[in-house]
Amino acid sequence: MTLNDIPPLNAGLNALATVLMTAGFIFIKTGNKIAHRAAMFSAGVVSAVFLVGYLTHKALKGAAAGAGEAIHTQFGGEGAIRIVYYVMLITHVLLAISIAYLVPRTFALAFRGEFERHKKWARIVFPVWYYVSVTGVLVYFFLYQWWPAAK
Repeated sequence: MTLNDIPPLNAGLNALATVLMTAGFIFIKTGNKIAHRAAMFSAGVVSAVFLVGYLTHKALKGAAAGAGEAIHTQFGGEGAIRIVYYVMLITHVLLAISIAYLVPRTFALAFRGEFERHKKWARIVFPVWYYVSVTGVLVYFFLYQWWPAAK
């Protein structure tokens, strides 16, 4: 495995988390609490593995960078798509920071059996987590597939 293998793996983990969250949402809406719990817990584990991969990639990229080199990946798009990308990226990053607290907090409420409070939190946290997961995949495609920076 090389440093360049980590971003597509991370995008795959984000995509899998999105699928698991979608399943969890459908399960709870159809009253299947056991399947909901399994899907959402799995989404949480996959998201945590993603976070480890993301931080590892940043650390390894920083260690490999020479003096004066940027450790972030340059976006190659120009014009209006550049604005779209940076608005998405900024909202993604800010909300990703928030879910590092919000998701475990929402899980803790469910684990403690505080289901009414869990439900209230989940109504807010779920769409934020979902947005972060989907935009994480989109950031990968914007950076590495659709508009990679010229080398």
